[in-house]
Amino acid sequence: MHLPPLITDLALILAAAAVTTLIFKKLRQPLVLGYIVAGLLVGPHVSLVPTVADEANIQTWSEIGVIFLLFSLGLEFSFKKLIKVGGAASITAIIEVAFMLLLGYAAGHLMGWSVMDSIFLGGILSVSSTTIIIRAFEELGVKGQQFAGLVFGILVVEDLVAIVLLVLLSTLAASQQFAGMEMLTSVVKLLFFLIIWFVSGIFFLPTLLKRTRKLMNEETLLVTSIGLCLLMVVLAVQAGFSPALGAFVMGSILAETTQAEKIEHLVKPVKELFGAVFFVSVGMLIDPAMILKYAGPVVNITIITVLGKLLSTTIGALVAGQPLKPAVQAGMSLAQIGEFSFIIATLGLTLNVTSSFLYPVAVAVSAVTTFTTPYLIRVSEPVYVRIAAILPHRWKTTLNRYSAATQTIAVVSDWRQLLRSYFMNMILFSVIIIAVVLLGAYYILPRITDTTGDHHWGRIATAFVTLLVLSPFIWALAFRGASSAASANIWQQKKYRGPLVLLRLLRVGLAVFLIGFFVDQFFSTAVALLVTLAIVALLFIFSKRLQTFYATIEARFFSNFNERETRVGGINKQVLAPWDAHLAVIEIRSTSPAIGKTLQELALRETFGTNIALIKRGGQQYAAPGGTERLYPGDVVTVIGTDDQLTLLNRFLDEQDGSLESKTQPANDIVLRRYLVKEGMPLLGKTIRQTGIREQTQGMVLGIERGGRRLLNPDSSTVLQEGDILWVAGSEKRLATFFKKGHL
Repeated sequence: MHLPPLITDLALILAAAAVTTLIFKKLRQPLVLGYIVAGLLVGPHVSLVPTVADEANIQTWSEIGVIFLLFSLGLEFSFKKLIKVGGAASITAIIEVAFMLLLGYAAGHLMGWSVMDSIFLGGILSVSSTTIIIRAFEELGVKGQQFAGLVFGILVVEDLVAIVLLVLLSTLAASQQFAGMEMLTSVVKLLFFLIIWFVSGIFFLPTLLKRTRKLMNEETLLVTSIGLCLLMVVLAVQAGFSPALGAFVMGSILAETTQAEKIEHLVKPVKELFGAVFFVSVGMLIDPAMILKYAGPVVNITIITVLGKLLSTTIGALVAGQPLKPAVQAGMSLAQIGEFSFIIATLGLTLNVTSSFLYPVAVAVSAVTTFTTPYLIRVSEPVYVRIAAILPHRWKTTLNRYSAATQTIAVVSDWRQLLRSYFMNMILFSVIIIAVVLLGAYYILPRITDTTGDHHWGRIATAFVTLLVLSPFIWALAFRGASSAASANIWQQKKYRGPLVLLRLLRVGLAVFLIGFFVDQFFSTAVALLVTLAIVALLFIFSKRLQTFYATIEARFFSNFNERETRVGGINKQVLAPWDAHLAVIEIRSTSPAIGKTLQELALRETFGTNIALIKRGGQQYAAPGGTERLYPGDVVTVIGTDDQLTLLNRFLDEQDGSLESKTQPANDIVLRRYLVKEGMPLLGKTIRQTGIREQTQGMVLGIERGGRRLLNPDSSTVLQEGDILWVAGSEKRLATFFKKGHL
């Protein structure tokens, strides 16, 4: 009986992977290295064990592995996480990626490599490994520490940057030159499709999963999720993008649904199976002779990767206003390359634009940096201690003051709010309108006319249906109230009424232009003007109904978008201010020994050094709770403390689960901000009680830095002095209002 080579090869691959990963597990080394070694053993360049017979089939399985790997990364990513990443992680990631792109290109150029090899080397070095870092954090038990939150935020931004890099490098490889207009077109095209996929995905998929929830068991949910993933892969390829982009986007959309954790759990075995095949296929392409030949570049690039990422990330974090300790720890955590680097290197090989040595060199560097990552994370705190001991006191004071100044809440002017709101609305609705018009004109219309054979009435019917779909979005583009409070404030100032009217006319003019674009796709130029005027008149006549219809659409979208956040549970960490403090949200479980006790009886501040800033109970919130407040099962408490303090507190509150991290990201209005008390501020010379911070911000003053000394949990009679760095926890909105009114 004949056995297909694919089955024989798969058996060989998985058997080799099983043996090597068991050995690497015993040696406490990353499993990814085991897979790569297994690929090396069964590849064509090593003859110690049987060799894979049909490499083409294995490459197909490898591509499937990339799809599921990116799908899983998307499930962990989500667009909402990107929104919540904040300025610190975004700034750090941008500085790090830009620095490594330039450093990689310069290194390739200095080694005499071609321009394309140097460019791809920059791309390979610019992205760290999410998989390796998460596994290292889990093994070392540091996922609950402050710097981990910063690292996860940077990885989220890097994932998105890597997707953009794949598109840009593909465009660059096709043109073989820096074609600025072509690059810009690719980015605009990417943004256009991302907006369409995201908006339509969030509008339809959560509703679909919610309404079919009772019909879906684990099997059907798995099949549905994988089907959606592969469907998006097909759409991405049809749009001219890579399959990896489609898988990543669908994962990101499903990450916003209430089924995200369950889907991630179900897909995990599939991802790990095909991911293993992918990493084994990576090892199969390694030629030991090539690595020996290019041992010098491998060593040089490894050193460049570790030192470059360490320095660029640390500097980026300091520029973003992070304290020195988490900046150093984040830099040492991100000093490696991984799965996206393999994908970028594979892209160069597939497009035949890079030299054959670049891929094995990249894999060798990844293997070495993967091996060093856990050790670098482990020694990051001692390295920080050594750096802090060496730095002059003046430098440390300057860094601390800069960090405090950057984390102070910035008041956003009414004009800035209004312009940002108008800009986002105009882009979003324009993209939706253009997409609907193109769908109707170039996809639906040809099928209608081919089916009916009547080109005239088929065109009219398609145009009418398309207009019905478009009308609420055209109305929203032209008339929807954007940032109405800011607009009202500006309108009260007569000198600004003219510019405000011009802005409103600009929206209306854009809407009229897009109506003309729609009409032009279906009718001749001769009738386009009349039809456009008729549509504008109809929009005015049915304005109220369109407003109601659009409000229903918007409510559905935001209901789906925010539905997952209503399921509050677990812990939400935020990177905060000085003294290595965190803000964590912990759910009090029914087994907790704290149940039924008052905060005074628990003495959490005295025992653990932590402060409870907020208690959420059902729909009620208790900000800055007093000592008589009791804890009950299901309470969600916002706690402030250091890494060690939060770890000890969490063990006490829930002995069954000492983890300080969770997949869920519950909404939380409590934040911690720092303020530098300057001359002329109304609160200067007042006691903490007299400032009214507790009453007006629903918060508390947790610390003051004064003349290099730290006053933790200061008494309410403490008088504020010029130069104090005030550490305040409270409602973000109330803090913003408090600041805007001139209290600070």
